[in-house]
Amino acid sequence: MSYTQTLVPPEHATNHLLVVPEVWGPDRVRSLADAWFPEVRWLKEPRAEVAPRARGGARFRGMAAAPEPQVGPGVLGVGDEHGAAGPFAVSESQSPQAGLTGRAAVYALGRVDGTPDARVGRPATTEDRDGIARVFAAGLPDGEELRLVQWGVAVARKTGGVLLADGRQLLHPDPTSAVDLTLYAVHPLPPPELLGLLRSVVATADEEPPPAPGAAPVRLAARTPYDGTVVVESERVDRVPRALVDLDPTEYGPHAYRMVWVPQDPYELGLEQPSGVHVIARSRMRAMIARLTLLLHAKVGGAMVDDGAFLATTAEIERRTSEDQRASSRAWV
Repeated sequence: MSYTQTLVPPEHATNHLLVVPEVWGPDRVRSLADAWFPEVRWLKEPRAEVAPRARGGARFRGMAAAPEPQVGPGVLGVGDEHGAAGPFAVSESQSPQAGLTGRAAVYALGRVDGTPDARVGRPATTEDRDGIARVFAAGLPDGEELRLVQWGVAVARKTGGVLLADGRQLLHPDPTSAVDLTLYAVHPLPPPELLGLLRSVVATADEEPPPAPGAAPVRLAARTPYDGTVVVESERVDRVPRALVDLDPTEYGPHAYRMVWVPQDPYELGLEQPSGVHVIARSRMRAMIARLTLLLHAKVGGAMVDDGAFLATTAEIERRTSEDQRASSRAWV
């Protein structure tokens, strides 16, 4: 029996299943879609439903508890022909089937008319950080379907969820593999001050020479002997990510500060299962970049965007600095 048969109705048997913790309700999932797609809209609004909840124990056998509110499935359009149907509730007993614990919700990703998508043949690249080429080895999604699958994997990484490709093949991206951050602020920070912030994290940080006089962006580099390099780029941009569109313009600005980790072996960034050495270094650098971003945010304000192109809250970034006891606030230099 496939996951599809137990988690969603039969009409969604050919869909990709995005499973997220229940706390990520329809409004939050729509905001994640808004960050990627230009014309997101409810083709069918989710509706409030009330379902009876059985009481436990012999004393209450056969009796129903007070009704428990639930959200009935809707259909979220995210392209010309594709969408996300849901949420479909997943009980705590069903969650382990999808690699999760606790109550969850499923969104069925695919064509809104229910017809299957054509596939374009075997992947042409060996780089497969998310495992998409692995699970679609016989035929890779194309166009809107591929974009929808990529979004589903990014959402799974953001929320700690999973994606079941074609309802069967499990993609469970590691949330801690998200390292890079970008801050969009109203006010520019002079390069010497930005360098001072970076040196408070890695004492040997320095400014990289521009390729030409006056060229943008300003580029700083903080190299470590074991964990790779943190690169910080600062420039004024003409466009900002979709994730910021619904914010008040005073909450962000055109000055972008990109904080990127370059590991000792950049090839491992494209691997679904990198080496243990890479993962340990990534853990430390994830915490370091988070700390640097918080310092910069305290200085210039603005809005933060993660490497999945989603809005990142201060609380999310603060958790990165403490989630792994092995991660140090300072790197070895």
